[in-house]
Amino acid sequence: GVTSATVGRGRRHPVPPGPCGPRPDGPRFTAMAKRTNQYVESIAEVPLFSACSRSDLNRIARLSEEVVVPAGRRVVEEGALGDQFFVIMDGTAKVTRRGRRVATLGRGDAFGELSLLVRSPRNATVTAETDLDVLVLGQREFSGLVDTAPGFARKLLAALAERLREADARTIQ
Repeated sequence: GVTSATVGRGRRHPVPPGPCGPRPDGPRFTAMAKRTNQYVESIAEVPLFSACSRSDLNRIARLSEEVVVPAGRRVVEEGALGDQFFVIMDGTAKVTRRGRRVATLGRGDAFGELSLLVRSPRNATVTAETDLDVLVLGQREFSGLVDTAPGFARKLLAALAERLREADARTIQ
């Protein structure tokens, strides 16, 4: 899971239970259901998860944790081993490689998805420019999902194959 060494001493917010969890009545449940729906919608925009069903996306959301990273804090560092994936729910972050800014990320953007598949050095540093509300999925939780849901694993492989095909087509042109 997320540790304070990874994302600083941000405030943590538990991800609300999915639709199969308890259904308490009242406004708190409505707010939790709305937040879970926001998580699912954000995860659905990630190319790696493009072939996933709503059920798969709900499982990913339930395994994730929402963390607030203070402005100025590094979320991931270039060259450090990565084992977490992030979806930005709110705020902005800058991406740098070898000290040069290469991108700005905002609401709905994701980074670190390859760390879910293989623990390898990060290829960029991502730093919160504003307070950053991120949804975090760890490699251990993701691997558990892949191990217990073969249909999910096949969809993931299909999405990876499509990304590889698109990258190959770009290098040929």
